[in-house]
Amino acid sequence: QVQLVESGGGLVQAGGSLRLSCAASGHTFSRYAMGWFRQAPGKEREFVAAISWSGGSTYYTDSVKGRFTISRDNAKNTVYLQMNSLKPEDTAVYYCAARKTKNTIVVVTTLYEYDYWGQGTQVTVSS
Repeated sequence: QVQLVESGGGLVQAGGSLRLSCAASGHTFSRYAMGWFRQAPGKEREFVAAISWSGGSTYYTDSVKGRFTISRDNAKNTVYLQMNSLKPEDTAVYYCAARKTKNTIVVVTTLYEYDYWGQGTQVTVSS
């Protein structure tokens, strides 16, 4: 079992920045591929970014490329999402997710492939 706790959400003006953190506890964090998803009111949960076990591979949805950066610190059991140049359409609850894998470079972009989820943190971007 892996427990995930997100933090760092809040209210920010358009063009501003936030850094989300996802702290993991339980089994060996470094053996998990990690991802960030978001869900806006009335919409389905959607993929935002993913990072491999090693941290060497990352992948982003098109709408956040060049603005968001996913990273991880396996020594601290934490994955981050740095969000810059935020837009009102980025407003959502952001969730981190974990999938156990033996592959050090795989990134996981499909919601249903993840095994564990955090409770989410609200990000609100005002115009």
